Amino acid sequence: MKIEHLIEMANQIGDFFASMPDREQALTDISEHIRRFWEPRMRRAILASLDEPAASEAMSPIVRESLTRARDALTPQAVA
Repeated sequence: MKIEHLIEMANQIGDFFASMPDREQALTDISEHIRRFWEPRMRRAILASLDEPAASEAMSPIVRESLTRARDALTPQAVA
């Protein structure tokens, strides 16, 4: 799985929700969509890319903000 593809998908999700009149709701809906529909390894990869300047800059601002705000909620729990 390439991070570029994940960022492209996240940006498409962000583009959809960015049209909402309530920005706070859009931020919540982006992260909630990713939490509900992306498998754990996809979420781990996109969250790790937040710490890589080149990858993070490829994200749209609304996606970057949403992921940053919801980082803890999006981080998959370790299976014991």
